[in-house]
Amino acid sequence: MKKKAKREKRKKIAWIVVLCVLVVLTAIGAIGGAQYAKKDAAAKAAAPGNAEDYALDNVKALESSPLEGKRILFLGSSVTYGAAAQGVSFADYLGKLDGVIVTKEAVSATTLVDEFSIFAYLGSHNGDSYVKRLKNVDQNTAFDAVVVQLSTNDATMNKPLGEVAESKELADFDVKTITGAMEYIIVYVQDTWNCPVVFYTGSYYESEAYAAMVNRLLELQTKWDIGVIDLYYDEQLNDIDEDTYNFYMFDKIHPTKAGYLEWWTPAMEAYLYDYLK
Repeated sequence: MKKKAKREKRKKIAWIVVLCVLVVLTAIGAIGGAQYAKKDAAAKAAAPGNAEDYALDNVKALESSPLEGKRILFLGSSVTYGAAAQGVSFADYLGKLDGVIVTKEAVSATTLVDEFSIFAYLGSHNGDSYVKRLKNVDQNTAFDAVVVQLSTNDATMNKPLGEVAESKELADFDVKTITGAMEYIIVYVQDTWNCPVVFYTGSYYESEAYAAMVNRLLELQTKWDIGVIDLYYDEQLNDIDEDTYNFYMFDKIHPTKAGYLEWWTPAMEAYLYDYLK
């Protein structure tokens, strides 16, 4: 009995030690994460493309715009949010320049594929996918359009591309794949708000996985007759010198404020002016 008691005591001590180690490691990770976030925020704030000249408050509204008064839902992740531009993206500039009534449903590190993102949850306490967050948007809001980001996160995280469904029924789409999630979003928007759906891509960067996603999106454009703002294959848009590119982009995926305002937003305006007229 004494030996058994000693073994139980040693087990308890061992568990206490393990628990203490986990607590310490978690604390160290939290401190390290906070320090990294602080340095990252400082680097973004110091980026030339995020200078005060490009602040939203310093942007003057256009005298008139075909988009004025249109209510648009922007669904996406870090690029739609403006993660490298202090929370300002093309959506905000469209609101200021063109008088768009903006609903920005954007959470960094989330995916089209309907899976929980622990990275997103750690950063913003919301790890829900595009699909799940879309279903949480007020169905009674009368949107004039829904603009959806073709998420680079799905490519970076190697989510399965999937296949184009033969069906057009909501229940038949495999939302655990990129293609299925895109088709689900298209049909859900059409059924819920009966408004145009427009997907947009990021500007060009080398990624076989993302290129495959863009190609699949263009297939879905034919199937569903949706809008596509294709910045990825836009040769004229991407034909800029290295210095300009580095000014407009904080990294290969995320624009600065200047990148949004002077580079991406005009291309999006031109498309939306025509598509939503």
